[in-house]
Amino acid sequence: MRSEITILISQLFETLSLVEVIFPITPVSGGFMHRMYKVCTANHTYAVKHLNSEIMKRPAAMDNYKKAERLEAILEGEGIPIVPALNFDGKKMQELLGNYFYIFEWHEGNITDWNNITPEQCWKAGNIQGRIHAIETKQSEQSEPELCTIDWNEYLKKAAGSNTDAPAKEVESLLKGNLPLLDYAQTERNKARKSLPNITTIIDEDMDPKNVMWENDEPVVIDLECLDYGNPVSSAIQLSLQWSGITLCDFDVEKQKAFFQGYFEAYDNGFRDYKSVFGLTYTWIEWLEYNIQRALGSCQDKSEQELGLTEVKNTINRIKYIHQMEDKIKSNLEF
Repeated sequence: MRSEITILISQLFETLSLVEVIFPITPVSGGFMHRMYKVCTANHTYAVKHLNSEIMKRPAAMDNYKKAERLEAILEGEGIPIVPALNFDGKKMQELLGNYFYIFEWHEGNITDWNNITPEQCWKAGNIQGRIHAIETKQSEQSEPELCTIDWNEYLKKAAGSNTDAPAKEVESLLKGNLPLLDYAQTERNKARKSLPNITTIIDEDMDPKNVMWENDEPVVIDLECLDYGNPVSSAIQLSLQWSGITLCDFDVEKQKAFFQGYFEAYDNGFRDYKSVFGLTYTWIEWLEYNIQRALGSCQDKSEQELGLTEVKNTINRIKYIHQMEDKIKSNLEF
């Protein structure tokens, strides 16, 4: 018996007058929010992204995706190596029976093993990020930055109130043991936001190693739905850490240096005081909050709830690791 998603994708291809799908449709490992599938026809292979229904319920979701699509077209026009979503009848996002999809050309490249990222790859990733930031730089008006106001105690109460829910009990235990650290991380993150220079560029804060494919040792950026306008300093420091091992709690000084060398070769706005905005590295608290919500039931299904709980554990470990490595990372941010 074919699954609901298999039937949906087959119907979608029929609606778009694409060649008939050859079964099976294969799930592909991808990001932590949406689901990816490999779909073959008689003469073509596609990657199909099924967008998370919980994300699509957010009031600003559709506007954010439309903005990302416009920026994706700009990157494509500037020759940035990306895999853009395909257009059908002038639309990139496809809707069928309340489900939303993006369709891409299938690429045979590989995602780098996070344990084996090289300094050369970090240089190339930093260089691409710099090229993106260099497309359009504006001095933004002085304004109050967007600050985090996450109420960890409120999430603790909610988790404690779910007496029969095993993921909730684990969330409760994790929050109880780390409240002072999470309060510290939020304070430092907000202080850093207030210290950022007033610069705005196109940014892709989701360009971590899982969203870059390598073909013949050359990078191609995928998953561009997070394209936006934002602060390049914030984007650069966070991505430099992800490429240098912070996600695995295995920070490598040389990889971060290589990332910034590639970055500065493509784009230099003159800012060098990255040490003063170290608190931006605690932006992980936003990912933590999202996954606490998923672990507490704001998700599509049980498997996503379990993924949410896994990411709660992983993210708290990263925040603890960043705190332990604070002095070492700060000294490496002196340019």
